[in-house]
Amino acid sequence: MRIAINPNRESWKALQERPAADFSEMLPKVKPIIEAIQQEGDAALMRFTSEFDKVSIESPIVDLAEIEAAQDLLSEELKTAIRKAAGNIEAFHRTQQEQVKVVEVMPGVTCWRKSVAIESVGLYIPGGTAPLFSTVLMLAIPARLAGCREVVLCSPPDKNGNIHPAILFAAQLAGVTRIFRAGGVQAIASMAYGTESIPKVFKIFGPGNAWVTAAKQYVSQQGVAIDMPAGPSEVLVWADHTADPDFVAADLLAQAEHGTDSQVVLVTNHAELIPKVDAAIELQLADLPRAGIAREALSNSLAVFFESNDVALDFINTYAPEHLILLCDDASVFAERIVNAGSVFIGHFSPESAGDYASGTNHTLPTNGFATAYSGVSLDSFVKKITFQQLTPNGLERLGPTVETMALAETLDAHARAVSIRLQKLKNNALLS
Repeated sequence: MRIAINPNRESWKALQERPAADFSEMLPKVKPIIEAIQQEGDAALMRFTSEFDKVSIESPIVDLAEIEAAQDLLSEELKTAIRKAAGNIEAFHRTQQEQVKVVEVMPGVTCWRKSVAIESVGLYIPGGTAPLFSTVLMLAIPARLAGCREVVLCSPPDKNGNIHPAILFAAQLAGVTRIFRAGGVQAIASMAYGTESIPKVFKIFGPGNAWVTAAKQYVSQQGVAIDMPAGPSEVLVWADHTADPDFVAADLLAQAEHGTDSQVVLVTNHAELIPKVDAAIELQLADLPRAGIAREALSNSLAVFFESNDVALDFINTYAPEHLILLCDDASVFAERIVNAGSVFIGHFSPESAGDYASGTNHTLPTNGFATAYSGVSLDSFVKKITFQQLTPNGLERLGPTVETMALAETLDAHARAVSIRLQKLKNNALLS
C-alpha cells in the first residue's frame, strides 16, 4: 500500500483517483455485439456464448426442472444461510414501502404521489470465479416487494452450460420469474432489446466486469434505464488507536479479494497502526485462496495518516467511498458526520461482510465517488413515482388566476387558455343557474 502522511488538500484529488477502465476504447468493441443481438436475437446470443464462454448451448432458457434440481446440489448449511440472509434483506426492504399520502394544498386542490412498480426488470448476475448468488437476493427481493411483474435474470453458463446452483436456488427463493444462461455484453443487450427467448426489460440491474459496465452504459444512452454508474468495488476503513490491526487487515483483504482493480483505503489518526496492519495483512494473505488477486489490488491501494480527525473526516467525505467501515472510539458519533458514502459499518464488530451478505442492507452501491449524489439500490430503485392531482370547480376558481398570470408571463397563451375556457364556462353555468 502507498502511504501518505498529512497530505495537503491539493494532493487529495490525485490520492483519491480510482482505477478505471477506458470505456472510450471499449465501446467500439461492445457496439457490434449489441447490434448483432438486436438483428439476430438468440442466434447471435448463442454464437457469442460459444465464443466468449467457451460452451455451446441449445437454448438460453433455464427450465423449472433444472432450477428445482439445484437444491439437491447445495448443502443444507448453505441453503439455511441463504434463507436467513433473504429473511433479513426482506425485513429491511419491506420497511421502505410507502403509503400514499393525499394532500389538500388549498381548498379544492388535492395532490398525491404513488409508487408504481417497473413492470419488467433485468438482473445481471456474474458467474466465473465468484458466482454472486448474494446479489440475486439483493436485487430480486426488493423487485418482488415493489411488485415488478417480470423479474428476468441472466447469468453466464459454466463450461458444462450450467448456471451455479446457488444462483438458481437464490433466484427461486427471491422471486425471479425467468432465468437465462447468458453472460457478458450479449446478456445486457438481450435484456435491453429482447430476443426470441429473453424478453425486453425496462431497467437493468447488477454488477459485472468492465465489458458489462460498458454495455450497460451503451444501452443507457439508447433509452434503457440502468441501476447506477458502476466501477470497481471499494472500501475505506477509518481506524483510530482502539482498532485491532487484525480486524483492519481482514476488512481490507475482504475488499481486495473482489478483483485486481478493487480500491482499498486505510485512513487513520494513529500512525503506529499502519505497520501493524501491514504485518497482519501478510499473515492473513498466507492462506488466502485469492491472495494473488488481493495482492495486486493492495499494490494500487492507499494508507493515509491525518493528525486531525476533522481533516480526516473531510478526506473521507470527499472520497465518498462505496463502503465505509468505522473502527474507532465513538463510532456512532463519527458516523453522524458522514455525508458521502454508499453504506456505513459502525464499530469494531460490524464488518463489511455482514452487509455484503446478510445484515439486511443492500450491497449494490455507488462506486467511483458517485456516493456524492447516488444512493444504493433500494425498493425505490424498482418503482416509478407518479404524481396525481385533482381540482374541483371551486379549486380551479381559486387556483386558476394564478396559473393564468404565470402562463401569460411566460408567453404560453394556450396554457392560460386551458384554464380561462374552463373558468368562463363555470361562470356562464353559474349565471344560467
